[in-house]
Amino acid sequence: MVTQIDHRQVGRDSLFLMADLRVSDQPGDHRVKVRNLSARGMMAEGTVRVSAGAGVAVMLPGSGWVAGRVAWIQDNRFGIAFAEDIDPATVRAP
Repeated sequence: MVTQIDHRQVGRDSLFLMADLRVSDQPGDHRVKVRNLSARGMMAEGTVRVSAGAGVAVMLPGSGWVAGRVAWIQDNRFGIAFAEDIDPATVRAP
């Protein structure tokens, strides 16, 4: 039997910073609040309309544009699973 691991519990750091978000099939960049961050993903908050599974890229300080997919949506918050792990300490660096 295969079980699914809940990666949302892996080393998340709460923080508050602003980031630019690009959503596939939508023109331009959208400003979002980053509420928490881990090596594998993040939670964002904003008025941009996204759908589960949509391809996105987010500009994170020290990491540049990071590709990912929308994993979940709840009201104006949504989770992004990164295509490749990042180093959250790099994003937090001054």
